[in-house]
Amino acid sequence: MIRHHPAPETLLAHVAGTLAPGQALTAAVHVQGCAHCQAQTRRLEAAGGALLEDVVPEPLAADAFAAVMARLDEPAPPPPPKPRQADLRLPPGLVLPAALRGAAIGRWLWMGLGLRYSRVTLPWAPKENVMLLRVEGGRRVLRHSHGGAELTQVLWGGFHDITGAYGPGDLQEADETIEHQPLADPEGCLCLAALEGGLRLPWISRLMGK
Repeated sequence: MIRHHPAPETLLAHVAGTLAPGQALTAAVHVQGCAHCQAQTRRLEAAGGALLEDVVPEPLAADAFAAVMARLDEPAPPPPPKPRQADLRLPPGLVLPAALRGAAIGRWLWMGLGLRYSRVTLPWAPKENVMLLRVEGGRRVLRHSHGGAELTQVLWGGFHDITGAYGPGDLQEADETIEHQPLADPEGCLCLAALEGGLRLPWISRLMGK
């Protein structure tokens, strides 16, 4: 059962299209697998549609119709190349969410004992800091805080930290006020994470006297 959902303001920003691209991708993955948030999304979309009905329409330019008709005669652009996705050898039975199909996914890279990550590159926003993170059972992620917002969606397994326990389908929101050291469940954990501002490691800050 999914117990952790996006904050109401996060879900509203997702529906309004104002979330950063990496966070929007992570929120989309959550919504695709969460009946509760799907229902909330439909309500927010309906409310937005009702507001649009009250907007006073702006008159079109005199040549707007002709411009549209001219565009219809233009040849369609070639489809973009399919992003490359490495074979990550996922846990048995796990299929990556549909929202990730348009992203490029790199191979696993080592980041610590029992910890690996895969860079997720969004062709429409290549500078976004998005990754898949895999943690072996019983392993801890390095203690860290954040330079900004961090959305973490559990795809498989689970973890827990000072904010609670998270299982498949759960989404954790963290920011610069939270310092934590997630511990993977015995079976391990696979997550999708979107980071804003990168990670802050306390031991590096102490070393630099900050």
